[in-house]
Amino acid sequence: MQFLKTIFWVVIAVLVAAFAFNKWNQKAVFVAVYGEVGFQSPIWLLVLISFLAGLIPTLVLHRATRWSLRRRLDNAQRALTDTLSPPAVHREMAPPGASPIAPPPGAA
Repeated sequence: MQFLKTIFWVVIAVLVAAFAFNKWNQKAVFVAVYGEVGFQSPIWLLVLISFLAGLIPTLVLHRATRWSLRRRLDNAQRALTDTLSPPAVHREMAPPGASPIAPPPGAA
């Protein structure tokens, strides 16, 4: 499975590199921010920024959800092992050589 993931990411990286290389020398596009205010930028940079703007929040959300679920699973597993383990029996034992204590007079 790791092999397939590696191949997938290599193919994606090659496609992005080919796109950027083909668009490198093309004319820059004008990005209008507000009315006439804007800036000139190559199209490959705009595509890369758009991709990262969608990827990064999704990746952060995925990692946070996974971290939270892992914590819940660890807590549940810990509670299960505590529930299934037999309770410890504590007996008070007299030290060796000690004589038993006689009940006080008048106590039945």
